[in-house]
Amino acid sequence: MSQPTEKSVMLINNYVKKNCKRTGLNLHPMADVSDAVTTGLAMHMDQLKRPLCPCRFYPDKQEAVQERDWLCPCGDMKNYKYCHCMLFVNAEGMPITEHLPEGHEGRETYGEIADPAPERGRRGQHLPK
Repeated sequence: MSQPTEKSVMLINNYVKKNCKRTGLNLHPMADVSDAVTTGLAMHMDQLKRPLCPCRFYPDKQEAVQERDWLCPCGDMKNYKYCHCMLFVNAEGMPITEHLPEGHEGRETYGEIADPAPERGRRGQHLPK
């Protein structure tokens, strides 16, 4: 397996740090997990020029890039602070599921896990309900 360029690794690492600060979340505490995801994102930056989520299977990666649903941060991360890849998690290494709709696979798998910074990092969170 080839390795991503240093430039892409730096871009992704910078993005990840900024996103953690913006959302109030942490990187997964197991370095193997966070390194695998960030390496996959950096490789996709080199190959596709976009940070396509490396934790999903795509019949056509170029089509997935055009659809934009799984570009990091994906829709679930933007709307619910739920990271399918487990890159952005709480201090215990668990994904945030508090904001997920009933029946979502994340809520079904992990139960309800509270957001440590509910005032930060969700699209539309400040809109009236």
